[in-house]
Amino acid sequence: MTAPKAAVSPRCPECGARVGVADRFCEACGRELGARRVALPHSDPDATPNCEGCGGTSYDIDGYCRGCGQLRPEPDRFEADLGALYVATDRGIAHARNEDAVAAAVIEHADGRPIATVIAVSDGVSTSEDPQVASGAAARAGVDACLTALAESLSGTAVVMAGLTAASRAVRDIAVHDGHAPSCTYVSAIVRGYGGDGVEITVVNVGDSRAYWLRGDGIEPIAGGNAPSRRLSVDDSWAQALVDAGAMDEESAMRDPRAHTLLRWLGADSEDKPWADRCVQTFHTTGPGVLLLCSDGLWNYVSDPAELARMVTGMPRREAARGLIEFALRSGGSDNITVALVPIGPSVDAGEAR
Repeated sequence: MTAPKAAVSPRCPECGARVGVADRFCEACGRELGARRVALPHSDPDATPNCEGCGGTSYDIDGYCRGCGQLRPEPDRFEADLGALYVATDRGIAHARNEDAVAAAVIEHADGRPIATVIAVSDGVSTSEDPQVASGAAARAGVDACLTALAESLSGTAVVMAGLTAASRAVRDIAVHDGHAPSCTYVSAIVRGYGGDGVEITVVNVGDSRAYWLRGDGIEPIAGGNAPSRRLSVDDSWAQALVDAGAMDEESAMRDPRAHTLLRWLGADSEDKPWADRCVQTFHTTGPGVLLLCSDGLWNYVSDPAELARMVTGMPRREAARGLIEFALRSGGSDNITVALVPIGPSVDAGEAR
């Protein structure tokens, strides 16, 4: 009698240790299994920028130049390619630091095909203390909670609301004393249904960071098929309130000096549940097209969905993301600029973080 062959356990792609089929994390190195993820901005230990004060390249453990004591400059831009999506964030021209943040994850089949993607973009409120801490905490916590909810096979609405609730809690936990209230906006999306008859996109937002569906060039809308380009999120801003009240159209409302005043945000000084009843939107499409999440550093300069679609559809995701950022920089770069692009269609391929 021939002995049965022993089952072969999969190995962690990071360290090569054997892992269980149902394991979510590698016990040896901590890598999350079945998902690739990124959070930006991050520190690049391999980059040694010249000091802006004396030109030196030697810094102490706290990041201060050993020659003149000036704080080490941050890179202007961070980018990452996860195959099913591309994310990038840029400091812009006018700001001394980047107060935006983006986090993302792709859950994949063993052959690299995407099962689901999760993205969160957050824009720190510059008038608050430590806005960059708030945005980073919100984006990371939101994606973590969405991944947990996805593993429990919850509905799209339940998944994005789990992320929003965790992001709100994370920002509140930053406060170290009364009056300390780092704050940020938040927009997040999950994409599911790859390889089926169509994908489901679920979006949630607080504040004025936005999500757009950008239809591919030359594709006519059909019933139940590929919908026209449109904005998927609703701003929590003074301008949006004017539009909702019928007092102004959107173009006129955006010229109001209070247009960008936020009515809702994440922070210790916000409401316990700082989101509107309409904060979740669900969208179905067969593609092709692109899901765009962005901070107002981009849409301040181009907000029309059809115009955005002309700028990105039909282009490789990296070139499209960089093109949007370069457009915002050429237009003034008065704010931090963050974009996340998720191509939707029959040929979404695998990529790698950079």
